[in-house]
Amino acid sequence: MVPTRAHSPHVPLTPSELARDVRAVAELGLTAVHIHARDAGGAPDWKRDTYAAFVGAVREVDPEILINVSTSGRNWAELERRADCLALDGDLKPDLASLTLSSLNFVQQASVNPPDVIRGLARILLERGIVPELEVFDLGMANMVRVLRREGLVPRPAVVNLFVGNIAGAQATPSALGLMISDLPEDAIWSGAGLGDFQAVAHAMSLAAGGGVRVGLEDGLYLDARREELATNPALVERALALGSLLGRRVMTPKEMRARLDAG
Repeated sequence: MVPTRAHSPHVPLTPSELARDVRAVAELGLTAVHIHARDAGGAPDWKRDTYAAFVGAVREVDPEILINVSTSGRNWAELERRADCLALDGDLKPDLASLTLSSLNFVQQASVNPPDVIRGLARILLERGIVPELEVFDLGMANMVRVLRREGLVPRPAVVNLFVGNIAGAQATPSALGLMISDLPEDAIWSGAGLGDFQAVAHAMSLAAGGGVRVGLEDGLYLDARREELATNPALVERALALGSLLGRRVMTPKEMRARLDAG
């Protein structure tokens, strides 16, 4: 789900609102920020000019943070639209871009990702020198990481987000997460994400297993499983940091992440 103001008053819909959230958590620790650009009405937008405003706002707040743009198939299927934001250049060029490795159903919506579009996006990312952030929701998608690696479309190291708790994907259990982890390339830099009520559960499992975490209102709107307290992006980051601290983990700095990507 790409949330709107109808879902929560805390969803950042403008460049300045996104910059506000990034500013609020940058000092706490943040490696990268994932951006879904919005038009003037708050709806998801694919145009590079719209993305430029959001990327520029984040760069102004924190020039070092890695920026990850969306090539989502939830609102449009055409390769040209989904790749438009990848044409940004100079200081506005994204560091990473999401790449979902198969079609899948969410509770109320489908994300359509045909094989030719997946490979087309992967080729454009490779040509542009933008790192694919590989989105994996089940074992089949984990296998696609290796398939694309064999085809020369995924650079080393692979950057992967493992999603659990989706109605039609891997569930938020240690066994399901563990199977996906075990099927990734050995060089993978991976993080765990939980959808809806499973965000905190996924973070705890991922941190305990040695991975990172993906945090944000796109994945879950509430801080508690009872859905009594609406979350904010800063509150979700603070909770993830608290979990990490209990397990002796710390946030990878943007500089450290860039060094790992360059070492590949």
